[in-house]
Amino acid sequence: MTNYDVKGMSCAACQARVEKAVNGVEGVTSCAVSLLTNSMSVEGDAEPEKIMAAVKAAGYKAKVSSGGLSFDDDTSQIRKRLVFSAVILIILMYFSMGVEMLGLPAPSFITGSHLIIPFLEALLSGAILWINRVFFERGFTGLIHKSPNMDTLVALGSGVSYLWSLYILIRMIVLSVRGDMDTLHTLGMDQYFESAAMILVLITVGKLLEAISKGRTTDAIKGLIALTPKTATVIRGGAEMTVPIEELAVGDEYVVKAGESVPVDGVILDGTCSVDESALTGESVPVDKEAGDRISAATISRSGYIRARAEKVGQDTALAQIIKLVSDAAVTKAPIARTADKVAGVFVPVVMGIAVITFIIWMIAGSGLSFALERAISVLVISCPCALGLATPVAIMVANGKGARMGILFKTSEAMEITGRTQIVVLDKTGTVTSGKPAVTDVICAGEMTEDKLIEYAYALESYSEHPLARAVTDAYGDGTVPDIDDFEVISGSGIRGTYKGTKLMGGSVKFISGLTNIPDAITEKADALSAAGRTPLLFTCDGEVIGLIAVADEIKADSADAIRELKNMGIKTVMLTGDNEKVASAIAEKAGVDTFIAGVMPDEKAEKIKELKKDGYTVMIGDGINDAPALTVADIGMAIGAGTDIAIDAADVVLMKSSLADAVKAIRLSRRTLTNIHENLFWAFFYNMIGIPLAAGAFIGAFGWKLTPMFGAAAMSLSSFCVVMNALRLNFFGRGADKKDRV
Repeated sequence: MTNYDVKGMSCAACQARVEKAVNGVEGVTSCAVSLLTNSMSVEGDAEPEKIMAAVKAAGYKAKVSSGGLSFDDDTSQIRKRLVFSAVILIILMYFSMGVEMLGLPAPSFITGSHLIIPFLEALLSGAILWINRVFFERGFTGLIHKSPNMDTLVALGSGVSYLWSLYILIRMIVLSVRGDMDTLHTLGMDQYFESAAMILVLITVGKLLEAISKGRTTDAIKGLIALTPKTATVIRGGAEMTVPIEELAVGDEYVVKAGESVPVDGVILDGTCSVDESALTGESVPVDKEAGDRISAATISRSGYIRARAEKVGQDTALAQIIKLVSDAAVTKAPIARTADKVAGVFVPVVMGIAVITFIIWMIAGSGLSFALERAISVLVISCPCALGLATPVAIMVANGKGARMGILFKTSEAMEITGRTQIVVLDKTGTVTSGKPAVTDVICAGEMTEDKLIEYAYALESYSEHPLARAVTDAYGDGTVPDIDDFEVISGSGIRGTYKGTKLMGGSVKFISGLTNIPDAITEKADALSAAGRTPLLFTCDGEVIGLIAVADEIKADSADAIRELKNMGIKTVMLTGDNEKVASAIAEKAGVDTFIAGVMPDEKAEKIKELKKDGYTVMIGDGINDAPALTVADIGMAIGAGTDIAIDAADVVLMKSSLADAVKAIRLSRRTLTNIHENLFWAFFYNMIGIPLAAGAFIGAFGWKLTPMFGAAAMSLSSFCVVMNALRLNFFGRGADKKDRV
């Protein structure tokens, strides 16, 4: 996927036009444009030059993104336009309403002629049109490229008002020359100079409010970007020196003192410290670190002094990966946005058509040219495609920022949406429901085998395995040395084998060993009893004979049971999936409180089980993102839990930075809350236009006498997008005690 920055878009119609143009380029498989961040993601093998040329042909500009999110802050420029426009508008309104209607004082040369004030109005409103010429430039550019947008509606509404008023002024001059003062006074009532100016000022007010509120939707992401350290204290030539972060390379040694930020991801070589990792994981409690532990960029040392070696720099650090994930999510599109996009794509041409029809109907009805024109202009300026275009992306962006602050990362907007539709949650046992750090609980010998010898054989064999159960044995009995083993082999999901001091050793589950040799009844009984107690028996053989077992227990995490109970309260079915035997799985399942469990499943079989469960509803698979990769990919949503600093797990759709199931609950709740917010935004956007356009067209004049002037239409339009964005900002309050409405 290649990301681009796009310039010149002003509304959802622009967004739809760019997407249509780029999707028409040969080699492009998909294109998603974000109006909120002025960015575009393109998949396929099309050359960037062709894509940028297509965007240019559509009337806009694009360039390959330099990385990260694109935040165009027009707030300052819009504010300047508004200030100048408002000052001129006040003067304009003083003459047009204060002097003409209220009789406020004015210089005698102004009140001495019936043409001076209209002439001043033309000049002052013309100045406002010039200050806000950006609406006309973008609006008519879109019209020329057959892609009319919101600016086109504004430009037509204001421009037609001004040109009509200018035409009336010219007629008034002619009538003045002829001395027809009665007709001149009548024509003066048909001028809309102040409306032409007011429309632009009110729309600019709305644009300013929208720009400010849109800026707040990305505050969380900007905060993450701001966390990126600018310098690092490195050790070179035996001395400490401060260098720009860009000069730090993999392998460099650096130091971090109390109160300083960790510059890049690394491993501690010497010293101890207490690290605040809340910027990455959302965990507020500092974590103690010592030699051998890993540290991440942008975390803060609260105490201590360490010397570390850089392992990941630049775009490879955990912080950079988080920003990239959020950036990628921002330029993808949620399925729920497609309906709004389809409407937005034809919205402006339809509104222009409605305005023309409105004008024709009122002319046929005999209401007069001025009245018909006023109704058509009102239709143009009240219509708001921006509310439709912003309804989904602003909510997604705010939710992504909120999730990032809590250590929950959604890779795409689609993942954000589907997570909220979860009906079934499948949990990997080891490392997800349980701590993932099992410990040895029992050592039982068979025959004449001694405990020391059994431990020696088990340690030698397990030293070469990376399985969590193997680490339990090596942690319990190892001294750091690795015995020599020949012909070592891992039998996936079953056991291991190897030759140690000329003796052939094998280790594995009861099922695996029973398929190779006879297991003494006493060992079988012990294994069954241990399994029933929730412990995992590891059997070992020497030259084909069972020499005993070592039992390992992996206790469930302190918060797993609570999280599973909350998932069930949310109406979600919980399933535990494990390769352990039936008895161990049953004991863990009972403690955890899951609805059901599936035991004895090999890694390559998990994906098939997920496919079966998906038939009953949207399924989320929660695992460690490594052994569970196939299952994570097959599930509707794959969640990688406890990813730590390794967040770029391709198989997962959602990354949970902490090893806690509670974050999975938060992710689902956040997604549900976001979906609700999007529905509210879409309802408002559709409702506003469905009511506003007929009102502006005069559909309610006959029944209720309701008539909307262009100025009020512009005010309503300017506030519609602002309302949508402000509603989305309410997602920032997620998690403050009001998120326990589980059933939906």
